[in-house]
Amino acid sequence: MAALTVNYWLTEHPAIVNFRWSPTQLYASTWYFLFTAISSYVIAAVTLHLLLAILPIRRSRGLSLGPIPALHSLSMALISAVIFVGILLSAAAEIRDTRWLWRRTRTTALQWFLCFPVGTRASGRVFFWSYAFYLSRFLHLLRTFFSVILRRKLSFFQLINQSSLLCISFLWLEYSQSFQVLAILLTTVSYAVVYGYRFWTAIGLRGACFPFVVNCQAVLLGCLTVCHVGVLCIHLVKRGGCNGIGAWLFNSVLNAVISLLYLNFYVKTGSMTTSTLT
Repeated sequence: MAALTVNYWLTEHPAIVNFRWSPTQLYASTWYFLFTAISSYVIAAVTLHLLLAILPIRRSRGLSLGPIPALHSLSMALISAVIFVGILLSAAAEIRDTRWLWRRTRTTALQWFLCFPVGTRASGRVFFWSYAFYLSRFLHLLRTFFSVILRRKLSFFQLINQSSLLCISFLWLEYSQSFQVLAILLTTVSYAVVYGYRFWTAIGLRGACFPFVVNCQAVLLGCLTVCHVGVLCIHLVKRGGCNGIGAWLFNSVLNAVISLLYLNFYVKTGSMTTSTLT
């Protein structure tokens, strides 16, 4: 009974089944909003950093936010877990409902995860959860401000990373981009683990004896890279190619930039224990 209830609320609710991406009807769904949000985020973060730099506060102390970072980590862990379960069940439902069509085109479930058929529109269950993931990216931005306030530190990598990931999640919806279901599954399970770990350590419990967050970031980037190669291979051999391949190419370039900045950032600072997965 409980399983049926969860399945209904995560996959069969009318708001989920009938979801349709629309720049005129959904919150934060326009290019203007995206550019405004990213610009405001960068300006606010830089301004806060400069203001704190001139305040007469000892740099090593920073400011206290009390339980706010811990509560944020707990919230993000739970939100990521819900999105993971929701899109996993929704993907299973979509596969069940469209399997009859795949037999005609000789498409497998793995190919669908990596490559949407040309003409796919941003509607239905999986795109509802893609939209939920996109909205959750705005909550991730708070990590930058926590870093500035607590450690008096703002990195170029952090700004680029957050802005790029927000842009990527928007492109997934705008162009019904292939590969997004698998990317969201991998990313949300990683976030659920990382933010759960952050909450664990924030309430005073003992952390791992190795750079846990950094290792999770490395594993996630490695998995996403392998999947990008898979998308390219399928696109080249599949008749008609994959939907939203232009957006996927831009996505791949951004991911490559993030990966290079990620490696360069830690090599230069030697801070392999710093948590920057946001």
